[in-house]
This record gives sequence, structure tokens and C-alpha cells, in this order.
Amino acid sequence: MNSTTGKGPQAAALFDTPVIVDQMPGAAALNAELKRTILDRQAAEPGMDISNIGGWHSDLEMLRWAGEPAHRLLERVIAAADHFTVDIKSKGEPRFRWFPEMWANVSPAGASNQTHTHPGAFWSAVYYVEDGYGGSADDSLGGELVLIDPRMPAIRMNTPDLRFQRPGQKPDDHEKWFRPTSGLIVIFPAWLSHAVRPYKGQGTRISIAINLSAVPLSVVQS
Repeated sequence: MNSTTGKGPQAAALFDTPVIVDQMPGAAALNAELKRTILDRQAAEPGMDISNIGGWHSDLEMLRWAGEPAHRLLERVIAAADHFTVDIKSKGEPRFRWFPEMWANVSPAGASNQTHTHPGAFWSAVYYVEDGYGGSADDSLGGELVLIDPRMPAIRMNTPDLRFQRPGQKPDDHEKWFRPTSGLIVIFPAWLSHAVRPYKGQGTRISIAINLSAVPLSVVQS
């Protein structure tokens, strides 16, 4: 920073990690359709074990079996990804297209997701069909989406109590928690480590995950 301003040392926040937060329009009606389709699929298929601890994780082909409601959600996510993505070598013509992957999670009491990333994708997103809280504001119910500082744990292994001071005299955090609400969309870089805290409510949580990978148009058209 320029030290000749007379204001003393200044700090610039570099290399920010973008996290996009959005609310799905018409979420109530959309969620009713998605919930019915997802629960029907759960009843018919055993599901997969990937990052989920407990609960049901669908196959990765939700765009094939969930129909128009799933594609409506995908359109919203892609629009947000397009808005916050730039091709620095583009000369006005698109050179990439998004290749999407979508799956559903149904999480009863006790379910969680271990810390993981999505290698190969550019953006990852989570959408909440049903948050499971039943209108309760009780934080002890858990189930938060946790995004983890990509610098962790290296810079804090020896000095875990030290933090960089952010604007406003606030220390930075090594985690950011998002409490789900039905209709909420959270989009983040796919390389960012994330997890879901154990859900302790008595309802059923339903969420949808999406990965967007960038595929060169030259490959798509060949």
C-alpha cells in the first residue's frame, strides 16, 4: 500500500473467495414438486455413500429423473455462475459451456456430511428444499453448511488463537456457517472445503447439490 497518505499502514484484502447467496423465486411451489420427486426416488433406489454420514444420497443423474423442476433450479444456478465468472481470454464469443451434475440428499436426525471438495468442477452449489427446522430458530438443531478457510490449517497449527484483523476491527474466521432455510441457494468454488454439521432436529432435511464443470466448446462441438 502507498505509505505516503499520512494515514499510517493500510491493509488490502487480496485473493477473496467468492460465495454467492441467492433465494429461489417461487420456492414454495418448486419445493413441493422437488420433495415429492426426491422422496419417490428415495423409496425406489438404495442411494450412495459418498460424503454423507447417514441419510440418503441419490445417484448423480438427478437432471435425468427429476424433470422440469430440477432444470428450473439449474437455470437459476447457471445464471448466477455466469454473472460471477469471466473468461479473461474471450474475444466476445463464449469458449466454454457448463456441464452440470446434480444429486439429492435426504437427511434425518443425526445425519451429516464430512469435509470434502469437488475436484474437477468450477462451481458447487447447494439448494435447500426443506430445512427441517419447522420454523424453529433453535441453533442447537445443527445442520449448518460449513465453508472452511482454504488457508486452514497451515497458518494456525502453531498459533491457533491468532487471527488477521479484518475491516471494522473484527478478527477473521476460519469457518463460515450458513444456517439453511428452504429456498436458499449457496454457490461457492468447488475447491473450497465444506461440510454439514450433524442435524439434531426431528424433521427431515432435503437438499440438492450441483456441480458445474467448464467444458471447452471445441470439445462439445467435436
